[in-house]
Amino acid sequence: MFRIGCHISASGGYLAMGRRIDALGGNTFAFFTRNPRGGAAKDIDPADVDAFLAFCREKDIDRIVAHAPYTLNPCAEKENVREFALNTFADDLRRMEHTPGQYYNFHPGSHVGQGIEVGIAKIAEVLDQVLFPGMTTTVLLETMAGKGSEVGGRFEELRAVMDRVTLSDKLGVCLDTCHVWDAGYDIVNDLDGVLTAFDKAVGLDRLKAVHLNNTKNDLGAAKDRHEKLPDGKLPLEAIRRIVTHPVLEKLPFILETPNDEAGYAAEIALVWQLHG
Repeated sequence: MFRIGCHISASGGYLAMGRRIDALGGNTFAFFTRNPRGGAAKDIDPADVDAFLAFCREKDIDRIVAHAPYTLNPCAEKENVREFALNTFADDLRRMEHTPGQYYNFHPGSHVGQGIEVGIAKIAEVLDQVLFPGMTTTVLLETMAGKGSEVGGRFEELRAVMDRVTLSDKLGVCLDTCHVWDAGYDIVNDLDGVLTAFDKAVGLDRLKAVHLNNTKNDLGAAKDRHEKLPDGKLPLEAIRRIVTHPVLEKLPFILETPNDEAGYAAEIALVWQLHG
């Protein structure tokens, strides 16, 4: 089953998110577990979750890709920032068990001058503290654009994190098309080569979701500026190859393009058309 969706506001609760993505023509979606800049999360209403799960079964909505707040930086130099990351991570993973078997995506973070090896070690240390036996959620490290001191601009960095984590079977990767292009991976002219490189570094079995974004930037710019699907540096034909590629097409595709809801509805329809 091909799955395409976008970010949905969580302000109305779970059932409202399910109804919203269905109205937009999608069958998967992402949401921020709390304000993307941080802060406390709303209490979960078990009745709302039950109604949402029933609605998803009826509409065949699956593969929720929850997103951690942008301020979560598990490899920060400042201990208070790492403490926020640890506490938020742990709380979010407990909350995710209300919707079993889904995904929780996060940006690996920025080492802010400590060095890539220190950053990798600190991320793994936090993951070791928040992952727990029996959890049904898969935690996804997102591929990054390599901007500044970001960790995750190279596939090998993601694998290095995984290799240091005890419960590494709870980890996967979300591939962001804007980020990998901006990081220098040519998914326009050599998609197969990029996927081969990913397989060699990480393993295709770890690839669980795709953030489907165009980009304002040239290949290797390391800037991370998303663009609407028809308007960026990635031609629509390249996007068609991505959504129809046999390695990728069974994964949930999440739009993170600069759109309002009408724009997302149009792009979801476009992706259905591209997929055929």
